[in-house]
Amino acid sequence: MGYAHRTLAVGAENVMVLPSTNIGSIAQVIQLSVAPVFLLAGVGATLNVLVGRLVRIVERARITEAQIKENPEQSSQELVERLEVLATRAKLISRAITLSVVCAVLVPIVVVSLFVSVLLGVNLEVPIAVVFISAMLSLATGLVYFLREVFVATAALGFRLAQTGQTEAQRLSRLLKNS
Repeated sequence: MGYAHRTLAVGAENVMVLPSTNIGSIAQVIQLSVAPVFLLAGVGATLNVLVGRLVRIVERARITEAQIKENPEQSSQELVERLEVLATRAKLISRAITLSVVCAVLVPIVVVSLFVSVLLGVNLEVPIAVVFISAMLSLATGLVYFLREVFVATAALGFRLAQTGQTEAQRLSRLLKNS
């Protein structure tokens, strides 16, 4: 897109050339920035869910650790392995949170870059595309980690424990090996 320029006299000899913008180009940038802003709202909602899950995992881990400390000689392998499952879940959900935050940081960079591109008359199409693609890849990868955490959480449930003939400790141990 071509940019017209206006000159601004600065002192007797210095002349600064500024890009000329009109309200139409600013309105167009605002329209272009609406989708990323909605994306940012969705990422915020996702982060709320992820942090809620992390809080519940940490609470369960603290309860399990307290149970182990109360009766160290009676601590069963089941409690230790339950704690290991919670640690695995916490690691996965933490990665999902980190990647979602990276996305939440990159999206405003896209919006700001759109405005800078128009206001300064600089062609930032490629950098904007790269940052937006990075944001989408970060979000997608974070959602994959979230899905893995959900799989680990549901696999740790003992719904079919009686049918398999395994103890809780055996099932948790198998779960950790497969996650």
